[in-house]
Amino acid sequence: MKRIDKKTIGEMLRFGVVGVIATAIHYAIYLLLKQWILQVVAFALGYALSFIANFFMTARFTFRKDATVKKGAGFVVAHAVNFLLQTSLLQLFLWLGINEDYAPIPVYCIAVPVNFLLVRLVFR
Repeated sequence: MKRIDKKTIGEMLRFGVVGVIATAIHYAIYLLLKQWILQVVAFALGYALSFIANFFMTARFTFRKDATVKKGAGFVVAHAVNFLLQTSLLQLFLWLGINEDYAPIPVYCIAVPVNFLLVRLVFR
């Protein structure tokens, strides 16, 4: 079995940091905007803005690469695949009888590493 090198471990840790920051940005924008606009619109705008920030942070901080249109397109595809994977896995775990409060946990355990690999592929 191949060992994970220090560079990959660093990328994984930075990927986690960027994920936390992007989530915080999304939530902060949602909390700010929901005071003046519909919650669903505030949530969508927060998601869109955090997604853009996520791309640039992932490029520059996580993988130390330039943010290009080609990489941006790949990033969008990787996250679309991730969304479909998460949605499908959630439905599977619910169907298997896992409580809806806990079903997202195994979803994240599978989807986050898969998303890392997909995004890493985009930036390699």
